[in-house]
Amino acid sequence: MDCVSPILDVATRLWDCTAKRAVYIRHLPQNLNSLRTAMEELKNLYKDVKERVEREEKLQKKRTHVVDGWLRNVEAMEEQVKEILAKGDEEIQKKCLGTCCPKNCGASYKLGKMVLEKMDAVTVKKTEGSNFSVVAEPFPSPPVIERPLDKTVGQDLLFGKVWKWLQDDGEQVSSIGLYGMGGVGKTTLLTRINNELLKTRVEFDAVIWVTVSRPANVEKVQQVLFNKLEIGKDKWEDRSEDERAEEIFNVLKTKKFVLLLDDIWERLDLSKVGIPPLNHQDKLKMVFTTRSKQVCQKMEATKSIEVNCLPWEEAFALFQTKVGADTISSHPDIPKLAEMVAKECDGLPLALITTGRAMAGAKAPEEWEKKIEMLKNSPAKFPGTEEDLFRVLAISYDSLPDEAIKSCFLYCSLFPEDYEISHRNLIQLWIGEGFLDEYDNIQEARNQGEEVIKSLQLACLLENGRSQLYEKEEYLKMHDVIRDMALWLARENGKKKNKFVVKDGVESIRAQEVEKWKETQRISLWNTSIEELREPPYFPNMETFLTSCEYIELFPNRLFTNMPVIRVLDFSNYYKLMKLPVEIGNLVTLQYLKLSYTSIEYLPVELKNLKKLRCLILNDMYFLKSLPSQMVSSLSSLQLFSMYSMKQQVFMGYDERRLLEELEQLEHIDDISIQLTSESSIQTLFNSPKLQRSTRWLQLVCVHMNLLQLSPYIETLRIRKCFQLQEVKINFEKEVVVYSKFPRHQCLNHLCDVEIFRCHKLLNLTWLICAPSLQFLSVLECESMEKVIDDERSEILEIEVDHLGVFLRLTSLALVRLPELRSIHGRALSFPSLRYIHVYQCPSLRKLPFDSNTGVSKKLEEIHGKQEWWDGLEWEDQPIMHNLTPYFQPV
Repeated sequence: MDCVSPILDVATRLWDCTAKRAVYIRHLPQNLNSLRTAMEELKNLYKDVKERVEREEKLQKKRTHVVDGWLRNVEAMEEQVKEILAKGDEEIQKKCLGTCCPKNCGASYKLGKMVLEKMDAVTVKKTEGSNFSVVAEPFPSPPVIERPLDKTVGQDLLFGKVWKWLQDDGEQVSSIGLYGMGGVGKTTLLTRINNELLKTRVEFDAVIWVTVSRPANVEKVQQVLFNKLEIGKDKWEDRSEDERAEEIFNVLKTKKFVLLLDDIWERLDLSKVGIPPLNHQDKLKMVFTTRSKQVCQKMEATKSIEVNCLPWEEAFALFQTKVGADTISSHPDIPKLAEMVAKECDGLPLALITTGRAMAGAKAPEEWEKKIEMLKNSPAKFPGTEEDLFRVLAISYDSLPDEAIKSCFLYCSLFPEDYEISHRNLIQLWIGEGFLDEYDNIQEARNQGEEVIKSLQLACLLENGRSQLYEKEEYLKMHDVIRDMALWLARENGKKKNKFVVKDGVESIRAQEVEKWKETQRISLWNTSIEELREPPYFPNMETFLTSCEYIELFPNRLFTNMPVIRVLDFSNYYKLMKLPVEIGNLVTLQYLKLSYTSIEYLPVELKNLKKLRCLILNDMYFLKSLPSQMVSSLSSLQLFSMYSMKQQVFMGYDERRLLEELEQLEHIDDISIQLTSESSIQTLFNSPKLQRSTRWLQLVCVHMNLLQLSPYIETLRIRKCFQLQEVKINFEKEVVVYSKFPRHQCLNHLCDVEIFRCHKLLNLTWLICAPSLQFLSVLECESMEKVIDDERSEILEIEVDHLGVFLRLTSLALVRLPELRSIHGRALSFPSLRYIHVYQCPSLRKLPFDSNTGVSKKLEEIHGKQEWWDGLEWEDQPIMHNLTPYFQPV
């Protein structure tokens, strides 16, 4: 038995082995059919997967490596299965005749085993292919994606400056803000920067473009960065804003990048997005565009640069490219007509492009002439202007913070093209219109008006006007295309063309047109007359009537009879107007009346009825002989009164003391500008605390006055032809304090503009140490003036000077025909705000108050004087002479 068991065990094992092999052989036909079926199913699955891959690849995606490997494996497997099936069919054909036994059991066994193994492999591939949720992924983003860009015109200098900053060039710039009005080419410039980064392959790992728009949405910016930076979906989907910011931060902190943000309207918190702190050393940089300079400040831009309209040559070149050379050359008259059209665009690229495209193909001069007339009179009707231009520009208007500022902006469109208006005059009109009514007094309203102007300038909706160095007033203007857009908005997107009526240089407006002004809210007529009217017109909605004309003497009869809601009448610069229509006294809703620079001799007594009048301005009315008695005191709402002459003429024939007494009776008066010519009227002013506190602008022309007591509330002071004046003191209402004794808090804080003319006995102006806000100082033809500031006259002067800051805010200094003037100040001063110095015929002035310790004001632009005077100056040291010489311009 012991020897039988091993034999049986061996026999059993041999049988099992033989039986298994027999299964491979016996089931071969069946298994071949199963393999054939399984392979057909795998081929169908292969086709489905491949079609999915091809669809994704058409969407600019790349097949995954796993899917690509699977497809190749299936293709190889198909060939292998074909070969196996062919061998199987052949093996079956080789069986012994009339039996089921193969001729070669060994070969059949191997083939049968191979069939089963391949079936298993096919099954695995089928399972794999059925489980592909993703077959392709987006291609990895290139460092820079090129953006479409037409050939740029006129941006080379600006681009060069920004490019230099991006490349560092030693200036340590990490963020650059490009600001300017809508349509000026900011996005074009940013696109050029993007594409140049692609061309030059500057050392940045990523250049990321995001169009931000309104509102500044952190989630939107994060999504763009997610797409660009290839952050895994598992780290993004269903994550909070903070978690996404962390992922962005972790990717970007390892890269050198440039972030290009287009169309920002408000501050975007980069840290909330996940942007690492910008750093020029590590090449982490940002360039952004905005319509607001204030956004540049809020985004803490290292450099801010304004994108301006194109100069004429470049503007016309851009216009011609859009019209096309074929059209321009189609008729000899067209080039000149094309210039006229292009000039209406005032250098604004978007306007040039819009009008240029509209004129492409216009080869008849008559067509150009019609379009020019349309641009001048009805620009909104010009093809493409409303949709492609005004609606784009109007986004800036829509972004203004409140309705008051929007009203102030639209109001600026009432002035002619290229007209420059002073801040002061515009704000006074706004006050009269009630746009600044939330402020109790005129000074607060003025301050707020300046803030409104600043906000409109920062939004690139208003521009700075003239800026001569010696100009004391600040001026602003409106770009021609912005003005056209503002009028379109004021007319309710052009639906009510008569809501704002603005006429400039129209010889005569016919009565039929005047009759259409029933819906008119504001009228502005410049060098334009109205023909005589049969019946008094009715203006139920008119709130504003502005007119200025050099040649017309009278208005049409009863033009102002029916204006039930009128608030503002401005007839300033109506030079030949000699008589004010009496019916104006019946406009009881009137709040603002300005008659400056007219030839009116008498004002109608009916003006007493204007109980709501807040502003009355009568400047430079050289022919005015008197004011009706008790007229001014009857104006119970009056807050602002202005009556002075900028020239040497003085008002004749009216009682200054009586006028001052009437002004004192007014409860609300708080802003007086006035000229006084007698000692008694000057004394009346300085005996009244109320008048002192209200007087802002004061001109004194008094031959016999020898002592002047100044009010600490005055802002502008003109002392002219006071031949006997010897001393100036400061009047703190009833307490009179000599300038050298008063404490610091009682100085002339408000005084910013002083002119002294022909005051022959004045020796100095040392009292100006009490005017720390002084910006403009002009001293002319004062025969005895020896020093501007005599620092030897006060034992405590040094302390006062150190604390008050003599001339710290002075921007303009003019010294003219002062034969005895030896000194401006006894010691060198810093003059940190000084821009302009004019010295003429001051032969005794041999030194200027500068030395190398105080240095030269960074704002200094010009020093005017005669060459021989400059050559004869004595200097504290040579460096200061060399530093100042470049600013000198001989006259």
